[in-house]
Amino acid sequence: MPNSVVAMRTIVDLPDKQIEALKRMSESSQSSRAELVRRAIDEYLARHLPAQDDGAFGLWKKHKIDGVTYQERARDEWNK
Repeated sequence: MPNSVVAMRTIVDLPDKQIEALKRMSESSQSSRAELVRRAIDEYLARHLPAQDDGAFGLWKKHKIDGVTYQERARDEWNK
């Protein structure tokens, strides 16, 4: 399971129509039903959760460290 440290098992009741659709998608995409459900939840959360303002913007927003730390690490590599 990518990007996960801790996983939680849960039971969800789905109607037969959704189970059959998941089965067809699973077979055609060669992904497990569980993986399809995880992707669907990720997509739902991305659309419905408010964006977190972490103070970054643009291309740098995806980085987990601040720009100065990144720059210092890059320069440290020059000395090795």
